[in-house]
Amino acid sequence: HFGRPRQRSGVGDQPGQHVLVASRNFANDATFEIKKCDLHRLEEGPPVTTVLTREDGLKYYRMMQTVRRMELKADQLYKQKIIRGFCHLCDGQEACCVGLEAGINPTDHLITAYRAHGFTFTRGLSVREILAELTGRKGGCAKGKGGSMHMYAKNFYGGNGIVGAQVPLGAGIALACKYNGKDEVCLTLYGDGAANQGQIFEAYNMAALWKLPCIFICENNRYGMGTSVERAAASTDYYKRGDFIPGLRVDGMDILCVREATRFAAAYCRSGKGPILMELQTYRYHGHSMSDPGVSYRTREEIQEVRSKSDPIMLLKDRMVNSNLASVEELKEIDVEVRKEIEDAAQFATADPEPPLEELGYHIYSSDPPFEVRGANQWIKFKSVS
Repeated sequence: HFGRPRQRSGVGDQPGQHVLVASRNFANDATFEIKKCDLHRLEEGPPVTTVLTREDGLKYYRMMQTVRRMELKADQLYKQKIIRGFCHLCDGQEACCVGLEAGINPTDHLITAYRAHGFTFTRGLSVREILAELTGRKGGCAKGKGGSMHMYAKNFYGGNGIVGAQVPLGAGIALACKYNGKDEVCLTLYGDGAANQGQIFEAYNMAALWKLPCIFICENNRYGMGTSVERAAASTDYYKRGDFIPGLRVDGMDILCVREATRFAAAYCRSGKGPILMELQTYRYHGHSMSDPGVSYRTREEIQEVRSKSDPIMLLKDRMVNSNLASVEELKEIDVEVRKEIEDAAQFATADPEPPLEELGYHIYSSDPPFEVRGANQWIKFKSVS
């Protein structure tokens, strides 16, 4: 056990002190048992054991920790009134966004609802671009015009603000995958709150008829706004609600479960069998949005219990340390680096200028000759430049 060297001044753990971890021999990989998925219309499901390499473990740990810290920073900036408007945080659900990305290729597609910061990061955008988008600045990933709910990246079709509306769009992206004959799939996400929307069932039907390579994913965090799943849905077995579409119910707090289930579902879709459904059982620590304190419809004890027993970052950390894939000190080093990255990004997001007013009409269409857009009255004109 290598303790971190203390400074005599009593200052203690400073970010600059790097611990030598090279002097320890770590295992290259380890095999873990994972929870068996509940199955609907499937003979067999994802494996119940999986191998985690040290390299992947460290990568997942850093990514989940980055999403967690980024969301906590967004919370802080919101309370300082630097971020305004809608803001839905996904801390607690990190195993979903990181685990899904670990099970697909960068060339695959993903579309989700408005709790989208984590996915925006895992799809490849930097924390700087995400936080600057949240603060509405020029350096944001949507040039400061999208805000919390509307961020986009390569093969990531955003944040969508209308409940459930992204699901038919996801089926359409899967139709494009099939039409173009590429071996790609589309991950189409929605929450338990959107799961009773009629348009979702229409999308299921078309996807099944046309055998679209679409993975419908219900992120079930137990509450749709302030309404518990039991009060909102006559059947809370979301993975069975595709009826004629096979389904899996997955432990959404275990990144390895999510990764294996995603690999399984993606292989199923690529083999031409049509759509498949995944329900990720997860939990959000924050309220629905920043205007919801999150404790009027559930107890503080409930949140605390999930934090102490099934926190996704803690579960991965314990696994890695207990299997000699990493040391506690090494993971602490990663924490320090992540915090610094988030701090630097927050500095950028608060110092970067807002876009100028004349850009209001820009980017209405892509690659079109510039044209005029009417403002709030007919005498105000904006140029639209793509």
